Amino acid sequence: MTAPSQPVPLPEVRGSGLDRDSGPRAASGASRRGVLTGAGVAASALVLGVAAAGRQPASAQARVAAEVHAEFLHGWRGYQTAAWGYDEVRPLSGTRHDFFASGRTFGLSIVEALDTLFLMEENIEAARCCDWIEQHLDPVQDASIQVFEAVIRLVGGVLAGYQATGRPALLRRARELADRLLPAFTASPTGLPYTHVNLRTGAVHGDVATLAEIGSNAMEFGLLSRLTGDRRYYEASVRAYRAAVSRRSALDLLGTSLHVETGRWADTAAVAPNAPVDSFYEYLYTAGAQFADRTLSSWYRMLNAAVLRHQVVRVAGRLWFRAVDFRSGRPDGTATRQQELGSFYAGLLAKGGAPEQGAAYFDSWTAVLDRYPVLPESVDCATMRPVDRSGLLRPEYANAAFDLWRATGLDRYRQAAYRWFTAMRERQRVPGGYTTLRDVTAPPGSPHSYGDLTPGYWFAENLKYLWLMFSATPRFDYRVGLLSTEGKALAGLRRRWV
Repeated sequence: MTAPSQPVPLPEVRGSGLDRDSGPRAASGASRRGVLTGAGVAASALVLGVAAAGRQPASAQARVAAEVHAEFLHGWRGYQTAAWGYDEVRPLSGTRHDFFASGRTFGLSIVEALDTLFLMEENIEAARCCDWIEQHLDPVQDASIQVFEAVIRLVGGVLAGYQATGRPALLRRARELADRLLPAFTASPTGLPYTHVNLRTGAVHGDVATLAEIGSNAMEFGLLSRLTGDRRYYEASVRAYRAAVSRRSALDLLGTSLHVETGRWADTAAVAPNAPVDSFYEYLYTAGAQFADRTLSSWYRMLNAAVLRHQVVRVAGRLWFRAVDFRSGRPDGTATRQQELGSFYAGLLAKGGAPEQGAAYFDSWTAVLDRYPVLPESVDCATMRPVDRSGLLRPEYANAAFDLWRATGLDRYRQAAYRWFTAMRERQRVPGGYTTLRDVTAPPGSPHSYGDLTPGYWFAENLKYLWLMFSATPRFDYRVGLLSTEGKALAGLRRRWV
Protein backbone atom coordinates (compact mmCIF):
# COMPACT_ATOMS: atom_id res chain seq x y z
CA MET A 1 0.00 0.00 0.00
CA THR A 2 1.55 3.34 -0.96
CA ALA A 3 1.00 6.44 1.10
CA PRO A 4 1.15 10.06 0.00
CA SER A 5 4.65 11.43 -0.12
CA GLN A 6 6.07 14.09 2.19
CA PRO A 7 3.47 15.20 4.80
CA VAL A 8 2.65 18.90 4.84
CA PRO A 9 1.50 21.18 7.69
CA LEU A 10 -2.14 20.65 8.56
CA PRO A 11 -4.78 23.39 8.70
CA GLU A 12 -5.45 24.74 12.16
CA VAL A 13 -8.31 22.97 13.93
CA ARG A 14 -9.68 24.68 17.03
CA GLY A 15 -12.19 22.09 18.23
CA SER A 16 -15.63 21.03 17.12
CA GLY A 17 -18.03 22.96 19.35
CA LEU A 18 -20.67 24.86 17.40
CA ASP A 19 -21.36 28.46 18.34
CA ARG A 20 -25.04 28.82 19.15
CA ASP A 21 -25.53 31.58 16.60
CA SER A 22 -23.36 30.27 13.77
CA GLY A 23 -25.99 28.04 12.14
CA PRO A 24 -28.99 30.34 11.64
CA ARG A 25 -26.91 33.47 11.25
CA ALA A 26 -24.78 31.90 8.53
CA ALA A 27 -27.90 30.59 6.80
CA SER A 28 -29.71 33.90 6.72
CA GLY A 29 -26.64 35.82 5.65
CA ALA A 30 -25.75 33.54 2.74
CA SER A 31 -29.15 32.67 1.33
CA ARG A 32 -29.24 35.85 -0.77
CA ARG A 33 -26.62 34.37 -3.09
CA GLY A 34 -29.15 31.98 -4.60
CA VAL A 35 -26.43 29.50 -5.57
CA LEU A 36 -27.08 26.28 -7.46
CA THR A 37 -30.29 27.35 -9.04
CA GLY A 38 -31.36 27.41 -12.67
CA ALA A 39 -29.30 29.34 -15.19
CA GLY A 40 -26.97 30.65 -12.51
CA VAL A 41 -25.24 27.31 -12.11
CA ALA A 42 -22.67 27.74 -14.87
CA ALA A 43 -21.80 31.26 -13.77
CA SER A 44 -21.55 30.13 -10.15
CA ALA A 45 -19.17 27.37 -11.18
CA LEU A 46 -16.84 29.93 -12.73
CA VAL A 47 -17.02 32.23 -9.75
CA LEU A 48 -16.44 29.42 -7.28
CA GLY A 49 -13.49 28.11 -9.24
CA VAL A 50 -11.83 31.51 -9.05
CA ALA A 51 -12.73 31.90 -5.36
CA ALA A 52 -11.16 28.58 -4.46
CA ALA A 53 -8.04 29.08 -6.56
CA GLY A 54 -6.12 30.91 -3.85
CA ARG A 55 -6.64 28.14 -1.29
CA GLN A 56 -5.32 25.03 -2.94
CA PRO A 57 -3.67 22.51 -0.62
CA ALA A 58 -0.04 21.48 -1.01
CA SER A 59 0.76 19.24 -3.95
CA ALA A 60 0.81 15.86 -2.16
CA GLN A 61 -2.56 16.48 -0.56
CA ALA A 62 -3.93 17.88 -3.82
CA ARG A 63 -2.99 14.67 -5.63
CA VAL A 64 -4.85 12.56 -3.08
CA ALA A 65 -7.86 14.89 -3.23
CA ALA A 66 -7.90 14.50 -7.02
CA GLU A 67 -7.87 10.70 -6.67
CA VAL A 68 -10.75 10.81 -4.19
CA HIS A 69 -12.73 13.16 -6.43
CA ALA A 70 -12.24 10.91 -9.44
CA GLU A 71 -13.39 7.81 -7.57
CA PHE A 72 -16.48 9.53 -6.24
CA LEU A 73 -17.44 10.58 -9.76
CA HIS A 74 -16.83 7.03 -10.98
CA GLY A 75 -19.35 5.72 -8.49
CA TRP A 76 -21.75 8.59 -9.12
CA ARG A 77 -21.76 8.03 -12.88
CA GLY A 78 -22.49 4.35 -12.29
CA TYR A 79 -25.55 5.31 -10.27
CA GLN A 80 -26.66 7.91 -12.81
CA THR A 81 -26.38 5.47 -15.69
CA ALA A 82 -28.25 2.55 -14.16
CA ALA A 83 -30.46 3.85 -11.35
CA TRP A 84 -31.03 7.60 -11.53
CA GLY A 85 -34.11 8.51 -9.51
CA TYR A 86 -34.09 5.26 -7.54
CA ASP A 87 -32.72 4.52 -4.11
CA GLU A 88 -29.59 2.49 -4.82
CA VAL A 89 -27.68 0.98 -7.73
CA ARG A 90 -26.58 -2.62 -8.23
CA PRO A 91 -23.44 -1.87 -10.26
CA LEU A 92 -22.68 -5.38 -11.52
CA SER A 93 -26.12 -6.14 -12.91
CA GLY A 94 -26.88 -2.53 -13.82
CA THR A 95 -30.16 -2.66 -11.92
CA ARG A 96 -31.62 -0.77 -8.98
CA HIS A 97 -32.61 -1.47 -5.39
CA ASP A 98 -35.46 -0.07 -3.30
CA PHE A 99 -34.12 0.68 0.17
CA PHE A 100 -37.11 1.73 2.26
CA ALA A 101 -39.99 -0.25 0.75
CA SER A 102 -40.35 -2.56 -2.24
CA GLY A 103 -41.82 -0.75 -5.22
CA ARG A 104 -41.24 2.68 -3.66
CA THR A 105 -38.37 5.07 -4.29
CA PHE A 106 -37.13 8.12 -2.44
CA GLY A 107 -34.11 8.75 -4.66
CA LEU A 108 -31.97 7.85 -1.66
CA SER A 109 -28.57 8.02 -3.37
CA ILE A 110 -29.44 11.46 -4.76
CA VAL A 111 -30.20 12.73 -1.28
CA GLU A 112 -27.11 11.04 0.16
CA ALA A 113 -24.79 12.51 -2.47
CA LEU A 114 -26.03 16.10 -2.44
CA ASP A 115 -23.77 17.74 0.13
CA THR A 116 -20.79 15.62 -0.95
CA LEU A 117 -21.18 16.95 -4.49
CA PHE A 118 -21.43 20.46 -3.07
CA LEU A 119 -18.23 20.04 -1.04
CA MET A 120 -16.47 18.73 -4.15
CA GLU A 121 -17.61 21.82 -6.08
CA GLU A 122 -19.66 19.74 -8.49
CA ASN A 123 -22.23 22.52 -8.76
CA ILE A 124 -24.13 21.29 -11.77
CA GLU A 125 -24.55 17.80 -10.32
CA ALA A 126 -25.60 19.22 -6.96
CA ALA A 127 -28.18 21.38 -8.73
CA ARG A 128 -29.55 18.31 -10.53
CA CYS A 129 -29.97 16.62 -7.16
CA CYS A 130 -31.80 19.63 -5.77
CA ASP A 131 -34.09 19.72 -8.79
CA TRP A 132 -34.93 16.02 -8.43
CA ILE A 133 -35.69 16.34 -4.72
CA GLU A 134 -37.92 19.35 -5.28
CA GLN A 135 -39.80 17.77 -8.18
CA HIS A 136 -39.91 14.05 -7.38
CA LEU A 137 -39.24 13.21 -3.73
CA ASP A 138 -42.68 12.27 -2.42
CA PRO A 139 -42.98 12.51 1.39
CA VAL A 140 -46.53 11.13 1.52
CA GLN A 141 -46.10 7.74 -0.12
CA ASP A 142 -48.24 4.90 1.17
CA ALA A 143 -45.26 3.10 2.65
CA SER A 144 -44.29 2.06 6.16
CA ILE A 145 -40.65 3.04 6.58
CA GLN A 146 -38.05 2.81 9.32
CA VAL A 147 -38.00 6.10 11.19
CA PHE A 148 -34.31 5.91 12.14
CA GLU A 149 -33.12 5.50 8.54
CA ALA A 150 -35.52 8.12 7.22
CA VAL A 151 -34.32 10.72 9.72
CA ILE A 152 -30.56 10.27 9.29
CA ARG A 153 -30.70 9.75 5.52
CA LEU A 154 -33.64 11.66 4.08
CA VAL A 155 -34.33 14.45 6.56
CA GLY A 156 -30.61 14.89 7.24
CA GLY A 157 -29.66 14.78 3.57
CA VAL A 158 -32.27 17.32 2.50
CA LEU A 159 -31.35 19.61 5.39
CA ALA A 160 -27.68 19.42 4.43
CA GLY A 161 -28.70 20.32 0.91
CA TYR A 162 -30.56 23.33 2.24
CA GLN A 163 -27.56 24.36 4.35
CA ALA A 164 -25.41 24.16 1.23
CA THR A 165 -27.67 25.89 -1.28
CA GLY A 166 -30.28 27.93 0.58
CA ARG A 167 -33.02 26.68 -1.73
CA PRO A 168 -36.25 27.21 0.29
CA ALA A 169 -38.00 24.23 -1.28
CA LEU A 170 -35.48 21.92 0.35
CA LEU A 171 -36.30 23.20 3.80
CA ARG A 172 -39.99 22.74 3.08
CA ARG A 173 -39.38 19.17 1.89
CA ALA A 174 -37.34 18.35 5.01
CA ARG A 175 -40.14 19.67 7.19
CA GLU A 176 -42.77 17.70 5.29
CA LEU A 177 -40.75 14.52 5.82
CA ALA A 178 -40.26 15.23 9.52
CA ASP A 179 -43.96 15.96 10.01
CA ARG A 180 -44.76 12.56 8.51
CA LEU A 181 -42.30 10.88 10.88
CA LEU A 182 -43.37 12.66 14.06
CA PRO A 183 -46.27 10.30 14.87
CA ALA A 184 -43.67 7.68 15.75
CA PHE A 185 -42.78 9.95 18.70
CA THR A 186 -46.07 11.65 19.54
CA ALA A 187 -48.16 8.46 19.50
CA SER A 188 -45.87 6.82 22.05
CA PRO A 189 -46.98 6.77 25.71
CA THR A 190 -43.36 6.84 26.89
CA GLY A 191 -41.75 9.18 24.38
CA LEU A 192 -39.67 6.31 23.01
CA PRO A 193 -40.35 6.30 19.25
CA TYR A 194 -41.99 3.44 17.41
CA THR A 195 -39.62 2.06 14.80
CA HIS A 196 -41.88 2.42 11.72
CA VAL A 197 -44.51 4.83 10.47
CA ASN A 198 -46.68 4.92 7.37
CA LEU A 199 -45.97 8.24 5.69
CA ARG A 200 -49.48 8.58 4.27
CA THR A 201 -51.67 7.35 7.12
CA GLY A 202 -49.48 8.03 10.14
CA ALA A 203 -50.01 4.47 11.39
CA VAL A 204 -47.15 3.33 13.60
CA HIS A 205 -45.74 -0.08 14.47
CA GLY A 206 -42.58 -1.64 15.86
CA ASP A 207 -42.84 -1.51 19.63
CA VAL A 208 -39.29 -2.66 20.45
CA ALA A 209 -36.70 0.00 19.63
CA THR A 210 -32.92 -0.19 19.88
CA LEU A 211 -30.95 2.69 21.33
CA ALA A 212 -29.80 3.82 17.88
CA GLU A 213 -33.42 3.99 16.75
CA ILE A 214 -34.37 5.92 19.88
CA GLY A 215 -31.59 8.48 19.91
CA SER A 216 -30.32 9.17 16.39
CA ASN A 217 -32.43 12.20 15.51
CA ALA A 218 -31.44 15.17 17.69
CA MET A 219 -29.09 16.73 15.13
CA GLU A 220 -31.63 16.67 12.31
CA PHE A 221 -34.69 17.52 14.40
CA GLY A 222 -32.78 20.16 16.35
CA LEU A 223 -31.59 21.87 13.18
CA LEU A 224 -35.12 21.76 11.77
CA SER A 225 -36.45 23.38 14.96
CA ARG A 226 -33.75 26.05 14.75
CA LEU A 227 -34.44 26.83 11.09
CA THR A 228 -38.26 26.85 11.37
CA GLY A 229 -38.77 28.10 14.90
CA ASP A 230 -40.93 25.04 15.60
CA ARG A 231 -39.70 23.34 18.77
CA ARG A 232 -41.77 20.16 18.33
CA TYR A 233 -39.00 18.33 16.52
CA TYR A 234 -36.20 18.91 19.03
CA GLU A 235 -38.52 18.41 21.99
CA ALA A 236 -39.50 14.99 20.61
CA SER A 237 -35.82 14.05 20.38
CA VAL A 238 -34.97 15.17 23.91
CA ARG A 239 -38.03 13.44 25.36
CA ALA A 240 -36.93 10.17 23.73
CA TYR A 241 -33.42 10.60 25.12
CA ARG A 242 -34.71 11.31 28.60
CA ALA A 243 -36.93 8.24 28.50
CA ALA A 244 -33.95 6.02 27.70
CA VAL A 245 -31.35 7.62 29.96
CA SER A 246 -33.72 7.57 32.94
CA ARG A 247 -33.82 3.78 32.63
CA ARG A 248 -30.06 3.32 32.99
CA SER A 249 -28.76 0.85 35.55
CA ALA A 250 -27.06 1.66 38.85
CA LEU A 251 -23.78 1.30 36.91
CA ASP A 252 -24.91 4.08 34.50
CA LEU A 253 -25.00 1.51 31.69
CA LEU A 254 -27.77 1.18 29.12
CA GLY A 255 -29.10 -2.00 27.59
CA THR A 256 -29.72 -2.59 23.91
CA SER A 257 -33.47 -2.16 23.30
CA LEU A 258 -36.63 -1.00 25.05
CA HIS A 259 -40.34 -1.73 24.76
CA VAL A 260 -41.82 1.49 23.41
CA GLU A 261 -45.17 1.20 25.16
CA THR A 262 -44.08 -0.10 28.57
CA GLY A 263 -40.62 1.40 28.84
CA ARG A 264 -39.20 -1.92 29.99
CA TRP A 265 -35.90 -3.27 28.74
CA ALA A 266 -36.26 -5.88 26.01
CA ASP A 267 -32.51 -6.62 25.89
CA THR A 268 -30.27 -5.86 28.85
CA ALA A 269 -26.89 -6.37 27.16
CA ALA A 270 -24.70 -3.26 27.14
CA VAL A 271 -23.03 -3.55 23.73
CA ALA A 272 -21.65 -0.05 23.08
CA PRO A 273 -20.05 1.00 20.83
CA ASN A 274 -21.38 -1.73 18.55
CA ALA A 275 -24.69 -1.76 16.72
CA PRO A 276 -27.53 -1.46 17.39
CA VAL A 277 -26.71 1.20 19.98
CA ASP A 278 -23.78 2.99 18.31
CA SER A 279 -25.16 6.32 17.14
CA PHE A 280 -27.14 6.91 20.37
CA TYR A 281 -23.88 7.92 22.04
CA GLU A 282 -22.62 9.77 19.00
CA TYR A 283 -25.69 12.00 18.93
CA LEU A 284 -25.55 12.82 22.63
CA TYR A 285 -22.11 14.29 22.11
CA THR A 286 -22.59 15.88 18.69
CA ALA A 287 -26.05 17.34 19.26
CA GLY A 288 -24.86 18.63 22.61
CA ALA A 289 -22.10 20.50 20.77
CA GLN A 290 -24.38 21.57 17.93
CA PHE A 291 -26.94 23.23 20.18
CA ALA A 292 -24.83 23.97 23.27
CA ASP A 293 -27.22 21.65 25.13
CA ARG A 294 -25.65 21.00 28.51
CA THR A 295 -28.12 18.25 29.34
CA LEU A 296 -27.20 16.14 26.33
CA SER A 297 -23.51 16.77 26.94
CA SER A 298 -23.75 15.74 30.58
CA TRP A 299 -25.59 12.55 29.64
CA TYR A 300 -22.83 11.73 27.15
CA ARG A 301 -20.12 12.22 29.75
CA MET A 302 -21.93 10.08 32.31
CA LEU A 303 -22.76 7.21 29.95
CA ASN A 304 -19.40 7.23 28.19
CA ALA A 305 -17.58 7.14 31.52
CA ALA A 306 -19.59 4.03 32.41
CA VAL A 307 -18.70 2.37 29.10
CA LEU A 308 -15.00 3.05 29.69
CA ARG A 309 -15.25 1.84 33.27
CA HIS A 310 -17.13 -1.42 32.68
CA GLN A 311 -16.72 -2.46 29.04
CA VAL A 312 -13.08 -1.83 28.12
CA VAL A 313 -11.04 -4.98 27.74
CA ARG A 314 -7.47 -5.45 26.52
CA VAL A 315 -6.63 -8.46 24.38
CA ALA A 316 -2.99 -8.98 23.37
CA GLY A 317 -2.36 -5.39 24.38
CA ARG A 318 -5.13 -4.00 22.19
CA LEU A 319 -8.11 -2.02 23.50
CA TRP A 320 -11.57 -3.37 22.70
CA PHE A 321 -15.06 -3.12 24.16
CA ARG A 322 -16.85 -6.17 25.51
CA ALA A 323 -20.58 -6.71 25.84
CA VAL A 324 -21.73 -6.95 29.47
CA ASP A 325 -24.97 -7.24 31.39
CA PHE A 326 -26.01 -3.66 32.03
CA ARG A 327 -27.00 -4.31 35.64
CA SER A 328 -24.11 -6.42 36.88
CA GLY A 329 -21.31 -5.58 34.45
CA ARG A 330 -20.63 -9.28 33.86
CA PRO A 331 -19.42 -10.18 30.32
CA ASP A 332 -21.94 -12.00 28.15
CA GLY A 333 -21.40 -14.81 25.64
CA THR A 334 -20.56 -12.49 22.73
CA ALA A 335 -18.02 -10.41 24.64
CA THR A 336 -15.20 -10.88 22.13
CA ARG A 337 -17.21 -10.10 19.00
CA GLN A 338 -16.48 -6.65 17.58
CA GLN A 339 -18.36 -4.95 14.74
CA GLU A 340 -16.76 -2.72 12.17
CA LEU A 341 -19.73 -0.41 12.77
CA GLY A 342 -18.29 0.32 16.21
CA SER A 343 -14.92 1.53 14.92
CA PHE A 344 -16.29 5.08 14.62
CA TYR A 345 -16.09 5.26 18.43
CA ALA A 346 -12.35 5.88 18.28
CA GLY A 347 -13.02 9.32 16.82
CA LEU A 348 -15.89 10.03 19.20
CA LEU A 349 -13.66 9.23 22.17
CA ALA A 350 -10.97 11.57 20.88
CA LYS A 351 -13.24 14.56 20.40
CA GLY A 352 -15.33 13.71 23.46
CA GLY A 353 -12.54 13.95 26.02
CA ALA A 354 -10.80 10.54 25.99
CA PRO A 355 -8.07 10.93 23.33
CA GLU A 356 -5.77 8.20 24.63
CA GLN A 357 -8.51 5.57 24.56
CA GLY A 358 -9.62 6.83 21.15
CA ALA A 359 -6.13 6.43 19.72
CA ALA A 360 -5.78 2.96 21.24
CA TYR A 361 -9.12 1.79 19.86
CA PHE A 362 -8.25 3.13 16.42
CA ASP A 363 -4.97 1.22 16.56
CA SER A 364 -6.89 -1.97 17.36
CA TRP A 365 -8.89 -1.61 14.17
CA THR A 366 -5.74 -0.71 12.23
CA ALA A 367 -4.35 -4.07 13.36
CA VAL A 368 -7.38 -5.71 11.75
CA LEU A 369 -6.69 -3.68 8.60
CA ASP A 370 -3.17 -5.10 8.60
CA ARG A 371 -4.68 -8.57 8.16
CA TYR A 372 -7.68 -7.77 5.97
CA PRO A 373 -7.21 -4.60 3.89
CA VAL A 374 -10.98 -4.46 3.51
CA LEU A 375 -12.37 -4.62 7.02
CA PRO A 376 -14.74 -7.54 7.63
CA GLU A 377 -18.16 -6.82 9.05
CA SER A 378 -17.15 -8.30 12.41
CA VAL A 379 -14.17 -9.98 14.05
CA ASP A 380 -13.36 -11.96 17.15
CA CYS A 381 -10.87 -9.75 18.95
CA ALA A 382 -9.43 -12.76 20.80
CA THR A 383 -8.32 -14.45 17.58
CA MET A 384 -8.49 -11.54 15.07
CA ARG A 385 -10.43 -13.84 12.75
CA PRO A 386 -13.54 -12.69 10.90
CA VAL A 387 -16.90 -13.63 12.37
CA ASP A 388 -18.72 -12.12 9.38
CA ARG A 389 -16.50 -12.01 6.27
CA SER A 390 -18.62 -9.64 4.23
CA GLY A 391 -17.35 -6.17 3.35
CA LEU A 392 -20.27 -3.77 3.06
CA LEU A 393 -18.41 -0.60 2.03
CA ARG A 394 -18.65 0.63 5.60
CA PRO A 395 -17.27 4.13 6.31
CA GLU A 396 -16.72 3.98 10.08
CA TYR A 397 -12.93 3.53 10.08
CA ALA A 398 -12.51 6.53 7.78
CA ASN A 399 -14.94 8.46 9.97
CA ALA A 400 -12.76 7.74 13.01
CA ALA A 401 -9.62 8.76 11.12
CA PHE A 402 -11.24 12.07 10.17
CA ASP A 403 -12.33 12.82 13.73
CA LEU A 404 -8.95 11.86 15.18
CA TRP A 405 -7.16 14.00 12.61
CA ARG A 406 -9.32 17.00 13.50
CA ALA A 407 -8.88 16.40 17.22
CA THR A 408 -5.12 15.86 17.19
CA GLY A 409 -3.73 17.32 13.96
CA LEU A 410 -1.64 14.16 13.52
CA ASP A 411 -0.99 13.25 9.90
CA ARG A 412 -0.87 9.53 10.73
CA TYR A 413 -4.66 9.47 10.68
CA ARG A 414 -4.76 10.87 7.14
CA GLN A 415 -2.22 8.28 6.09
CA ALA A 416 -4.36 5.54 7.63
CA ALA A 417 -7.43 6.84 5.82
CA TYR A 418 -5.55 6.92 2.51
CA ARG A 419 -4.42 3.34 3.00
CA TRP A 420 -8.06 2.35 3.67
CA PHE A 421 -9.12 4.23 0.53
CA THR A 422 -6.57 2.56 -1.75
CA ALA A 423 -7.63 -0.89 -0.53
CA MET A 424 -11.27 -0.06 -1.26
CA ARG A 425 -10.27 1.15 -4.72
CA GLU A 426 -8.26 -2.00 -5.39
CA ARG A 427 -10.79 -4.52 -4.08
CA GLN A 428 -14.25 -2.99 -4.56
CA ARG A 429 -14.10 -0.88 -7.71
CA VAL A 430 -16.02 -2.31 -10.66
CA PRO A 431 -16.92 -0.81 -14.07
CA GLY A 432 -20.31 0.32 -12.77
CA GLY A 433 -19.01 1.96 -9.60
CA TYR A 434 -18.22 0.36 -6.25
CA THR A 435 -19.71 -2.78 -4.75
CA THR A 436 -19.93 -4.74 -1.54
CA LEU A 437 -17.99 -7.97 -1.00
CA ARG A 438 -19.26 -11.31 0.18
CA ASP A 439 -15.85 -12.36 1.48
CA VAL A 440 -13.02 -9.95 2.22
CA THR A 441 -10.56 -12.84 2.56
CA ALA A 442 -11.04 -13.94 -1.06
CA PRO A 443 -8.28 -13.02 -3.55
CA PRO A 444 -8.63 -9.54 -5.08
CA GLY A 445 -10.83 -9.59 -8.15
CA SER A 446 -12.35 -12.98 -7.39
CA PRO A 447 -15.73 -12.82 -9.14
CA HIS A 448 -17.44 -14.94 -6.51
CA SER A 449 -16.42 -12.53 -3.76
CA TYR A 450 -18.46 -9.62 -5.12
CA GLY A 451 -21.85 -8.57 -3.89
CA ASP A 452 -23.89 -6.31 -6.13
CA LEU A 453 -24.79 -3.09 -4.34
CA THR A 454 -23.53 0.42 -3.83
CA PRO A 455 -25.18 1.39 -0.53
CA GLY A 456 -26.55 4.92 -0.47
CA TYR A 457 -24.29 5.79 2.43
CA TRP A 458 -21.25 5.33 0.20
CA PHE A 459 -22.20 8.59 -1.52
CA ALA A 460 -22.72 10.36 1.81
CA GLU A 461 -19.73 9.19 3.79
CA ASN A 462 -16.85 7.11 2.49
CA LEU A 463 -15.14 9.61 0.24
CA LYS A 464 -16.43 12.71 2.01
CA TYR A 465 -14.14 12.01 4.97
CA LEU A 466 -11.16 11.63 2.64
CA TRP A 467 -12.10 14.74 0.70
CA LEU A 468 -12.36 16.84 3.83
CA MET A 469 -8.99 15.56 5.07
CA PHE A 470 -7.06 16.19 1.85
CA SER A 471 -8.79 18.95 -0.11
CA ALA A 472 -8.73 21.87 2.37
CA THR A 473 -12.02 22.83 0.76
CA PRO A 474 -13.18 26.38 1.53
CA ARG A 475 -16.75 25.11 1.53
CA PHE A 476 -16.39 23.56 4.99
CA ASP A 477 -15.55 25.41 8.19
CA TYR A 478 -13.09 23.07 9.87
CA ARG A 479 -13.35 24.96 13.16
CA VAL A 480 -17.06 24.46 13.78
CA GLY A 481 -18.25 21.95 11.18
CA LEU A 482 -20.23 18.96 12.45
CA LEU A 483 -21.25 15.80 10.61
CA SER A 484 -24.15 13.54 11.51
CA THR A 485 -23.87 9.78 11.89
CA GLU A 486 -24.71 9.55 8.20
CA GLY A 487 -21.93 12.00 7.31
CA LYS A 488 -24.27 14.89 6.57
CA ALA A 489 -22.66 18.29 7.10
CA LEU A 490 -25.36 19.85 9.25
CA ALA A 491 -23.09 22.60 10.55
CA GLY A 492 -20.13 24.29 8.92
CA LEU A 493 -21.12 24.36 5.25
CA ARG A 494 -20.20 27.67 3.66
CA ARG A 495 -22.29 29.21 0.94
CA ARG A 496 -19.83 32.07 0.58
CA TRP A 497 -16.06 31.84 0.24
CA VAL A 498 -13.16 34.19 0.76
